[in-house]
Amino acid sequence: MHIRELSVPDAYEITPTQLGDDRGVFLEWYRFDRLAEVIGHPLDLRQANTSVSRRGVVRGIHFADTPRGQAKYVTATHGAVIDFAIDIRVGSPTFGSWDSVRLDTVDRRAIYLSEGLGHVFVALTDDATVSYLVSDVYSPSAEHGITPVDPEIALPLPFPMDELVLSPKDTEAPGLHQAAEQGLLPNWDDMRAYYEALAAGTVV
Repeated sequence: MHIRELSVPDAYEITPTQLGDDRGVFLEWYRFDRLAEVIGHPLDLRQANTSVSRRGVVRGIHFADTPRGQAKYVTATHGAVIDFAIDIRVGSPTFGSWDSVRLDTVDRRAIYLSEGLGHVFVALTDDATVSYLVSDVYSPSAEHGITPVDPEIALPLPFPMDELVLSPKDTEAPGLHQAAEQGLLPNWDDMRAYYEALAAGTVV
């Protein structure tokens, strides 16, 4: 597999090698050792999620309190989505910026997002099925959101507003600067220290 860092630091696109013959296709969509070589530590897997969405569904922008936060390794097992990583770490040189990866069953790519990054995807097809491995269990009290239609972030959502389907929670979420003013966002320096602690193996 090929792993490439995105323009948002600490987010990566993973492109697997697909081996095809008359029976079909085989690939490794996750390798803990290859990922650890790149990010500097093994991914501590604590939960696996799957969502199924119809065309136009937007899920996010979501993030979890840090530490511990929730790193995510995401792929599409049916249909297609456009998946965005957003830098919401206050003080980051790329604060407020985003990058994206198309996840589908053609290239079968995955995206890895480190703790402290915002995550959102948009279903490009009906029955878009997304599976993701995460580094901590879901905790409602630690989960937060930013509205995916925040004009400051200006995500290039692939459908007109009247074709997008958002949950009330995501629609009513604050914008990026509102979230910062409310003290919800992670801090760049704190996250760098946390990544170093993960690399040193001192995070429990």
